Amino acid sequence: MRASLIQIAVEPDESVEARRGRAAALVREQRGADLVVLPELWPVGAFAYESFAAEAETTDGPTFEAMSGAASDAGVWLHAGSIVERDADGTLYNTSLVLSPAGELVRTYRKIHRFGFDRGEATLMGAGDELVTVALPGTTLGLATCYDLRFPELFRGLIDAGAELLVVPAGWPARRRAHWTLLAQARAVENQAYVLACSTAGTHAGVEQSGHSIVVDPWGEVLAEAGTAEEVLTVDLDPGKVAATREQFPALKDRLLGLETPPRR
Repeated sequence: MRASLIQIAVEPDESVEARRGRAAALVREQRGADLVVLPELWPVGAFAYESFAAEAETTDGPTFEAMSGAASDAGVWLHAGSIVERDADGTLYNTSLVLSPAGELVRTYRKIHRFGFDRGEATLMGAGDELVTVALPGTTLGLATCYDLRFPELFRGLIDAGAELLVVPAGWPARRRAHWTLLAQARAVENQAYVLACSTAGTHAGVEQSGHSIVVDPWGEVLAEAGTAEEVLTVDLDPGKVAATREQFPALKDRLLGLETPPRR
């Protein structure tokens, strides 16, 4: 399975419309990949809070339209990162879109853990309440977004739902880059799953982004890592390695907490 992570740069002098077009062109260039991933809130910028309301859209809005055509042209499964979604009652959500190679929207995921404490995303957006997996040929994706990476119980829920490949789009700030790498590896090791963590480059509303998108295998080995500039990481994954790792080192079978019926010892 070939996966491409597009670490797109988000800069204030580029319009949202222009960036949509550029992202679509980058997706089209990934023909031959099986899965393509974009970062969190790349159309507007994860820290561009003052633009959230103005740039909010529906899940079938302009970002979906641009990504649908790109996914179809490239013939890839596309995790199109996330958008500022406005639902029917006006609530904003940080919502990820997953499209099929036919350009169809197959699943959405509303970010559960909102960043900002008492400001920013935490006060401007509603929280999702559903764990989301997506079945692809040969593997199952588990969806999370940025700040979710700090909450291991979410990922336990995803693997219990069958996830083998954890996809984490993000707009992670440069000042906490060490946490980004550490947490991506931790989520891979503790869940014995691949982690594809795709961040942005550039600067969102004055906040420098970490870049350093990363692909980690089920043993915690870093298979590829980007730098700080716009970059595409393309990595070949072996979906069978998840089952092999869990069989070779069956730590997940020794879980005693967080299960409805703990195993008898």
